[in-house]
Amino acid sequence: MDATRRLLLALAAVSPAGQAVAGDGGRKILRLAFRSSETSFDPVKVSDLYSRTVTPHIFEALYHYDHLARPAKLKPLLAEGMPEVSADFKTWTIKVRRGIYFADDPAFKGRRREVVAEDFIYPFKRVFDPATKAAGFGEVQSVGFVGLKALRDEALRDKKPFDYDRPVAGLQALDRHTLRFTLEAPRPRLLEVLAQSDLYGAVAREVVEFYGTEIDGHPVGTGPFRLKQWRRSSLIVLERSPDYREVHYDGEPAPGDAEGQALLARFKGQRLPMVDEVQISIIQESQPRWLAFLNGQIDTLATLSNPVPSDFINLALPNGQVAPNLARRGIRGGLTVNPDTGLSYFNMEHPVVGGYTPERIALRRAVSLGFDVRREIRLVRRGAAVPAQSPVVPHTSGYDPAFKSEMGDYDPARAKALLDMYGYVDRDGDGWREQPDGSPLLLEMSTQPDQIYRAYDELWKKAMDAIGLRMRFVTAQWPENLKAARAGKLMMWQLGSSADKPDGQGALARLYGPEAGSQNLARFNLPAFDRIYERMQQLPDGPERDALFLEAKRLAVAYMPWKNHVHRLEGDLVHPQVLGYRRPVFWNEWWHLVDIDESKRRP
Repeated sequence: MDATRRLLLALAAVSPAGQAVAGDGGRKILRLAFRSSETSFDPVKVSDLYSRTVTPHIFEALYHYDHLARPAKLKPLLAEGMPEVSADFKTWTIKVRRGIYFADDPAFKGRRREVVAEDFIYPFKRVFDPATKAAGFGEVQSVGFVGLKALRDEALRDKKPFDYDRPVAGLQALDRHTLRFTLEAPRPRLLEVLAQSDLYGAVAREVVEFYGTEIDGHPVGTGPFRLKQWRRSSLIVLERSPDYREVHYDGEPAPGDAEGQALLARFKGQRLPMVDEVQISIIQESQPRWLAFLNGQIDTLATLSNPVPSDFINLALPNGQVAPNLARRGIRGGLTVNPDTGLSYFNMEHPVVGGYTPERIALRRAVSLGFDVRREIRLVRRGAAVPAQSPVVPHTSGYDPAFKSEMGDYDPARAKALLDMYGYVDRDGDGWREQPDGSPLLLEMSTQPDQIYRAYDELWKKAMDAIGLRMRFVTAQWPENLKAARAGKLMMWQLGSSADKPDGQGALARLYGPEAGSQNLARFNLPAFDRIYERMQQLPDGPERDALFLEAKRLAVAYMPWKNHVHRLEGDLVHPQVLGYRRPVFWNEWWHLVDIDESKRRP
């Protein structure tokens, strides 16, 4: 398909969002885009950013982040107050708010369904049900709810359905509205898990059983919106939930936070959500997204799910400031250093690039040293990134801007020397290196059809050619690559990852053995690293934990299961009709916290 036809099809995809205001019946509609496709709206199945941006607007967890607070601050959402925590951080008791109801749904057979304690136990049990193949299994397993693993092991051993009715000591409903979580080991930061509405919000068991295999498209939660329409990989429409309780805008910005204080002064007390509908078009190519924004067909290029495309960043935000032609239209925006990383992984179980022997480590390190990250930043990311030195990302604990490592180096001479030293040489004179045993060496990078990935592929090809490594590219859609990656079927893949909580240990989960097939797509399995990771989970923040962060980062660099490329600087642009936007840090929910002034919408 030629570029012109792709552009026309993409713009047609957002045509519903470009209808005249008069046709909207006076409703306030927030028009957005995603730069990649969603996968599901069943929280137990999702791991991608795009699905996880939709689900927290439908489901609600016990806690949430104050939208205005910087640094991040956790507050009760469906919990009645902050938890009662034992001195050893193993027992957490939480009261669930009374009088909170799920959105009306046929699964409830005409009755109002109140949220109860069991609705927060059920999501964690679903994660441990082998039949769900939950994306978040590794994270919940590492929490260590007493008795939950034994229930899963029994189902696997006896080849029988997971017993949801079996009591679990670590997940107890003491009464209808009181939860008690009991853990095998101290977990000082459990609250950050309990604040993930996208994954662990209240779920009614009868809804899951009612829809069965169709649950992907029938999310039923307590949040401000409900799903109105879904055309996979094309259009997602959410509407204000008529059953949403009375919630008003509030927050606790720091005294010196001028932006936060201004937002609080303007919106405090307004009932949420302030918009009636959210329309999300999937526009994967950057040029059509950019044109859709310029033409007013979408209201923002903002947040991790759809920032200003990197190939337009200098045009839109020269020197970090909104371009004068955009500013004259009332468009607001700026650059933000993200708590994220762009990275590539090596499948540690693959016979070519995997393994822990010196020659395989040397190959991965040589590939890393042979790739010019600064060229990537300059040519593909248009300067909107900084080199990464470790897996840990900015704005999280464990991140040290002074930390320097081989991860951020470009040194093709060293790369060649490593390859020569460990037997990766050109034996037959064809210009390409063979493996130490003389067999052919072919690196296979999985990629996507998007224009930006074609630019990455060109960088990779030139870089590997320069050090004598042959590389080919296998193209598939992003959801297909993710599925194959989780199954361990890819050799290498370049993607991005964002922190979803303030604790930097979340980034290290990508190297934790039990997370293989989930966060740990590389399937890295090093007992020494796992011991560090598990000790870090039990420690409160402090010098001892900081020392373990440093040790973990050094192991990540030494074994190189992941090549961390950059931490991205992303741009936001917001049309003047969108009021109250503030970029979230570790959370994705914000649509209910903005207003639309249709009088400011450009015709």
